[in-house]
Amino acid sequence: MDVTKVLDAKGLACPMPIVRTKKAMNELESGQILEVHATDKGAKSDLAAWAKSGGHELLQDTEENDVLKFWIKKG
Repeated sequence: MDVTKVLDAKGLACPMPIVRTKKAMNELESGQILEVHATDKGAKSDLAAWAKSGGHELLQDTEENDVLKFWIKKG
């Protein structure tokens, strides 16, 4: 996957992962991919809902060693 930018939101509590993700997405061009790393378990449902409502596409999400990773394509 051709990731344009990686956002480290580990250790941040809700709503900060979403706030940081929104800010990072504003810096990308349509079609580019943002990789987000978070440790807040609520980020899984929050980011999926946020991406959908913002017209973005959540391409994939995984969990490794308590770190949630998301790949979001800008709409």
